[in-house]
Amino acid sequence: MKGFGLLSIIVSVFPAAHMAKVFVYGTLKKGQPNHFIMKDHAKGQAEFVAHARTVDPYPLVIATEYNIPFLLVLDKPGTGQRVHGEIYSVDQKMLEFLDEFEECPQMYQRTLIRLEVQDGPGGSTPETGSSIEAYVYTTDTYEPEWLEKTTYESYDSNGDHGLPYVPH
Repeated sequence: MKGFGLLSIIVSVFPAAHMAKVFVYGTLKKGQPNHFIMKDHAKGQAEFVAHARTVDPYPLVIATEYNIPFLLVLDKPGTGQRVHGEIYSVDQKMLEFLDEFEECPQMYQRTLIRLEVQDGPGGSTPETGSSIEAYVYTTDTYEPEWLEKTTYESYDSNGDHGLPYVPH
């Protein structure tokens, strides 16, 4: 086992950076207007893990003059749909940037939720059908009329809803 001593020392002195799991369901997903943020290494590291959907249903609505997707947290569990999105593993720098970008905690709150993995390759990533916890940006601050809006299972800025995201 000669030569492994140095590796052990390096690993214990420089442990792997802590990575958090984040579930994105709106403009940060692949193919959506703000996905470029997830690839901007100056903001931190973000690695795609798998597609997933929420275990519990949530109302996903599109609101404000900017057509922003919001995942609402209600006092009525079971309202809404099982929302589809993507899980990313992010470093602390990216997590802090996302908190700022999502105006957390004023506009959104970072909440830990349970997800069902849709296409995990297994190995070092979760397997398809497995359950995983990840942070998601939700809001419990919304206008009453948002509760009357159509809820969505999956967000696409260019979807049939005719409400494209408006950068601001």
